[in-house]
This record gives sequence, C-alpha cells and structure tokens, in this order.
Amino acid sequence: MSEPTPPSILVVGGAGYIGSHMVKRLAREGYRVTTLDNLSFGHRDAVLAGDFVLGDLLERDDLTRLLRRSRFDLVMHFAASALVGESVANPRQYYRNNVVGTLNLLDAMLDAGIARIIFSSTCATYGVPDETPITESHPQRPINPYGNTKLAIERALADYGEAYGLRSVALRYFNAAGCGREGDLDERHDPETHLIPLVLREALRVQGGGAREATTLTVFGDDYPTPDGTCVRDYVHVEDLCEAHLLAAKRLLDDRAGRGFEFFNLGNGEGTSVLQVIAAARAVTGVELVHRVARRRPGDPPVLVGSSAKARAVLGYQPTIARIEDIVGSAWRARQRRLAQD
Repeated sequence: MSEPTPPSILVVGGAGYIGSHMVKRLAREGYRVTTLDNLSFGHRDAVLAGDFVLGDLLERDDLTRLLRRSRFDLVMHFAASALVGESVANPRQYYRNNVVGTLNLLDAMLDAGIARIIFSSTCATYGVPDETPITESHPQRPINPYGNTKLAIERALADYGEAYGLRSVALRYFNAAGCGREGDLDERHDPETHLIPLVLREALRVQGGGAREATTLTVFGDDYPTPDGTCVRDYVHVEDLCEAHLLAAKRLLDDRAGRGFEFFNLGNGEGTSVLQVIAAARAVTGVELVHRVARRRPGDPPVLVGSSAKARAVLGYQPTIARIEDIVGSAWRARQRRLAQD
C-alpha cells in the first residue's frame, strides 16, 4: 500500500524574513511547498526548499492560473507591506498591496476550490491597549493604515467563511525576532526598522573599529511609565512563530477541527524593554554599546504585551526560545555567518 501524498502548501511571501523560515520548516516536516514572491522585499536565496514562482498578488490572472494548475491544499500568506510609518505616509500602497492583493488571493483560491488559509495578522489591529497583557477579546482599534489593512482582511476572512465556507486562521503577531538555529537565514529588511537588527548593526560597526561616540543607535523616549522609562514589547522568536503556523495548518487540514474564521495572539506573554534588548546584545556580542535618546515617537504605546493563552489552549502553542538573550543570540549568529559568507 502506497504512502499518502503529503499536503501541498503555497507560501505567499516565502522569500521574506518569516516566510523563508516557514518554507524551510514545512519542507523539513515533509510537506510539499511552493513559494510565491515578487521579491520586492524578499530574497531569492532565502528560499531554501521547494518550488519558487516569481509573481505578484496584484496580477490576478497569473495568480488564478497558478492556483488552478497546482491544486494546493492550504495557503499561508506572509506577503504584506508592514512598516507603520510608511503606511501613514503612503496609505495607497498599503491598501493596494495588503487589501486588494489579499482579496485577489482569496478570490483566486475560491475559484480554484482551495478553502484553507493562514493569515499573518498583527497586534497593530488592537491599537493603544486598554490593558495588558492583551487578549483576543480586546477591542480592535488600529491607529495607523497598516493596522487598518490587516483588520480589513480579518473581517473579510470572517465574511468569506460565512458566505463561502472558507476556513481561515489569523495569527496576530507581536514582535517577531531572532533567526533559525542553523543561522542560514538572516533578517534582511531594507530599510531596517526592527530593534534587534538595528542594535546588532551598531555592534558590528563598533566591532569593526567604529567609534562608540558616533553611534546611530537611537532610543525613542526614556520617560515612559515603565521600570526603566523605555517602551516594553513582547518578542517572539521566528521559530516559535513557525511552530504556531504548523499547528494551525494541522488544525485546518483536519476537517474535524475548527470552522470558519479563527484568530490567535502569538507572543511570549512577557515584556522586554528597549534598554533590556540593548543589554542583552551587549552580553551576547561582547561589544560595549552606547545609544542616543530622542523624543518619543507619536503613537508608540508604553507597553505592548500579549496573552497567548488561547493559542496555547487550542493549538497547543508553546514558545521554546523565550529568553531575550537567546533570541538576540540567534540573530547574532546568523549575522556573523552571513558576514563570513560575504
């Protein structure tokens, strides 16, 4: 008797930071995996397994042909524009890519008879929290176009579930961070806005002989009502995010579990301040980092920490790389490996 064919999964945005880690994990677990990416922010060399298709969600006809031809069992969607400041300055780009592009994907899926999708959402749909840790019952009141576009798709997923039987899971990330244990995938954003890569960039500059006093490492606000005056965030390792996606995929592929639209927070449930991240980087790299302090950025809540109790109870999600030193260390190893290769 022949072995059953493993499920086929389309990873949209699989050449990006989180998507590339997901592609690698799916292949390791034995899934058939295909990446669709336009490479506007992703990197072709980051796709370490499966098939690659160069394409764009705004090219609806090409998308329809791909989905009808390949007959995927499930889609994972990571291909969003995701810079808050940029979304404020250029909301047109965000509504086009994040909303129009995703609706094109959903329609192409329905036309091809594909009824399962995992959507990368965000804690930005909550806006400024009334209380922490934030649970899924917290009101969703985004304060920027990025959060608005993600919430718009969450609502579309719920409506498509009711009308067309689409089964979906939205995973609301807090702060994705770190790199895989093997160090073969790095975080390569352009421009870089994430704290940990920026801190490590400064460590590399000083390690290479740069003057510490010439630092460009900036802390935006040191007068928040937090223990050390800097913002507190919930950092979740990228491999733990991938594990949560894998658990959600198994739930969707099991026709006995779940129906319609489901949503879960993904984080560690613990907060780490900006200064604590810098201290962790100092310990990991051995570089004596200094920083500058600038005024607060508008719209930055003092504390953003999420409760993942629902994901733990329903999906069996359990973060395994939770210490900030381990998260920073994994990113540092990946950065060192890439420098050695270059």
